[in-house]
Amino acid sequence: MKETILDNTWPKLTHRDRFRRQMHFQTIDRGVHWEFGYLQETVDRWHKEGLPAEITDGEGPGSIESYFGVDPVAWAPTRVELIPGFSGHTKILEEGDGKRIVESPDGTISEVQTEGEATIPHYIKMAISDRDDWKRFKERLDPATPERKCDWEKAGRELLRSDLPVSIGLGSFFGIPRNWIGFENLALMCYDDRELVEEIVETLADLYYDQLEKALRHIEPDYAGGWEDICFRNGPMISPQMFREIVGPHLKRVCDLLRRHGCDVIWTDCDGDVRPLIPVWLDCGLNCMFPLEVHPGSDPVEIRKEYGKQILLRGGVNKHALAKTKKHILDELKHLEPLVSEGGFIPGVDHRTPQDVSYDNYKYYIREKLAMLGWSNHDVAHVWPLRKVESIFHG
Repeated sequence: MKETILDNTWPKLTHRDRFRRQMHFQTIDRGVHWEFGYLQETVDRWHKEGLPAEITDGEGPGSIESYFGVDPVAWAPTRVELIPGFSGHTKILEEGDGKRIVESPDGTISEVQTEGEATIPHYIKMAISDRDDWKRFKERLDPATPERKCDWEKAGRELLRSDLPVSIGLGSFFGIPRNWIGFENLALMCYDDRELVEEIVETLADLYYDQLEKALRHIEPDYAGGWEDICFRNGPMISPQMFREIVGPHLKRVCDLLRRHGCDVIWTDCDGDVRPLIPVWLDCGLNCMFPLEVHPGSDPVEIRKEYGKQILLRGGVNKHALAKTKKHILDELKHLEPLVSEGGFIPGVDHRTPQDVSYDNYKYYIREKLAMLGWSNHDVAHVWPLRKVESIFHG
């Protein structure tokens, strides 16, 4: 009999204890059930195929995740946004031939399509293109801004006895600058004006550190989650060495702070092929990868083989398999089953579920995933859309 952390004779755990134990390779009664959202086109399709009209994307009651029994979490407050945010109306600079050129309050100028199928805007000018633009942002990232104050003591008291895993935000060190500056522009700026890039990253890191330091005096998070989204199918937009030099010291400083307060599950959400950045992240103290897009190369099975239990994993279910036959779905889950048995892994679709996945296939996927996670028939019976879906996972 193969070894597994799943043991249905184990006492029923709280969501919080289950998460903690699963991510530390310890015995659990059944696995954590998390997913990562859905494209709007997918939701529209599923409404035509049987998903009740009142069920929508998002989180909480009435969401698809809630409808499919996704396990809940609790969120610890932080305020790391621009304060004050850029306000005002979007200006129309030019319009015609099915297109419109607009300027957003933050200074971004983009061309949007007004006819035919909606597409991603074409950006003509990003919000930050030089140091003068950056000044408008930097003054909105002051950690001492009074509006950033949260009632962390109250939150700590409320979350102390929570039955849900407590999450706190880690921030985005390079992804947010990419949004402000643009993918190509930021890549060039790393060479043309590296000091400016370093100043932006340091400013963000100082804000994250300040908010976390204040929050962690009162709150005991079970995990910290951030995002980057700086990789694509051919790897990261910045070399691992340059990321290590520009971002590494700041990321490590924040991760060290979290670990001093007992938070040792720290992840970032980054699409694409993240493999070149994994050694850097691990050295900085960031030890969990998410959502592990399989097609570009971030296969969780192979990553665990390379890094062993020093790495934690979340996601990794190939979304393209869900659009194929039920056999493909089952084979994909069987591929991941050894990781579930070993622990330190929470399976879920490797990005937002795309529109080529049918509602029937998704129901089948969730039912078989829950079987793989050791959910009892009694627990599955409480997930309304699965009440008539039989499992063959262990058949």
